[in-house]
Amino acid sequence: MTENLTPPFAGLTPDTLLDAVESTGLCASGSLLALNSYENRVYQVGMEEGPPIVAKFYRPARWSDTQILEEHAFSLQLAEREIPVVPPLTLNGATLHHSGGYRFALFPRRGGRVPELGDPATLEWIGRFLGRIHALGDTAAYVARPTLDIASFGEEPLAFLMSTATLPPELKEVYRGVAQQALDGVHRCYDRAGALRMRRLHGDCHVGNMLWTDDGPHFVDFDDSRMGPAVQDLWMLLSGEREERAGQLADVLAGYEDFCEFDLRELHLVEALRTLRLIHYGAWLARRWHDPAFPAAFPWFAGGRFWEEQILSLREQIALMDEPPLWRLP
Repeated sequence: MTENLTPPFAGLTPDTLLDAVESTGLCASGSLLALNSYENRVYQVGMEEGPPIVAKFYRPARWSDTQILEEHAFSLQLAEREIPVVPPLTLNGATLHHSGGYRFALFPRRGGRVPELGDPATLEWIGRFLGRIHALGDTAAYVARPTLDIASFGEEPLAFLMSTATLPPELKEVYRGVAQQALDGVHRCYDRAGALRMRRLHGDCHVGNMLWTDDGPHFVDFDDSRMGPAVQDLWMLLSGEREERAGQLADVLAGYEDFCEFDLRELHLVEALRTLRLIHYGAWLARRWHDPAFPAAFPWFAGGRFWEEQILSLREQIALMDEPPLWRLP
């Protein structure tokens, strides 16, 4: 069920954490607050002088240094153009630091609330900034970071799950068959969309990675940034019945297309990307189960009901992927 039985953050004690922060030349007060993060470990760290900062310790072996630095460079480019993202701090000429066997980055602490996605003006505002992010993302390509595609988000995760004892024995072959049928549907969606332009994305643009203030949204956590179709950063903003989602999409694109042209063929991929996320999510939990934070946070994963619900969700996706996209294509 696991790839590595060693807990990845077993040695990250408060002293190790504070020593790492102070190795950059900053002076911490000793105040620590763990923030909600499972893939990495993220803490608010009090400073002797000035406001607290956020320290992000990267999961070992997930990204190479080169891949992390590519993401940092993209975030800094966005910030330089006054696009509201939260880039890492540059300290001693570096954004990525090493201490105690861990790699980490430090960020300014930015507050905010969850955006109200039921408000058309809010969606248009978010769309404008996503358009600006994608316009810059289109000016260069990631070299080291991967592309969001069927192989990495669907086929490989499914193969991993089938190679483990993760699923209850009575559900394993059922899940395999339904997931494979779903991937066939994903391939058909990609075929209908045709060849699309890949660009640098945020990659995980859900409401938890957007904070809202009176000045509008700002985007945090580019950890999943990769190459992919623009619609990957749009579809998670949509919810409700089909008519509601179509209206929300219209609001987002009203702002988005002020800065970046959107290829309507990408709408064929909305349900395909949702399907890939479902398969990838199950495999992600299975890969991380040796991390003590995961059984504590996701205790239901060890039971059969989760996989029964996943099978049902995939069957629903199979039907949805054969429906027309939200907008009629030209």
